[in-house]
Amino acid sequence: MQRRSRPTIEDARTIDERYGLDPVFEPGADRDAEGNRGRSGTQPYTVECPYCGESFETLLDLSAGSASYIEDCTVCCQPIEFDLQTDGAGKLLSVSAGRGD
Repeated sequence: MQRRSRPTIEDARTIDERYGLDPVFEPGADRDAEGNRGRSGTQPYTVECPYCGESFETLLDLSAGSASYIEDCTVCCQPIEFDLQTDGAGKLLSVSAGRGD
């Protein structure tokens, strides 16, 4: 029986564009040439919600450099404001997460 090959990331991008879908973070796609995480796009980060106190994991998008954005808590749905600071190469320097109100 012949195994079906898994679509490549390039195939996934083409499909996303064709059907107007939001991009999906592919496992392992956030690693650089040396296998280090967070240098080429995303980095997992565990945050404690400033409202309910529960911890959850999210993906920080480092592709745009230093940025501020709001993401809802996956537990209580309250807005959390993230402030990311990166260096010139896109490496994460600091993260702060606080109440988004």
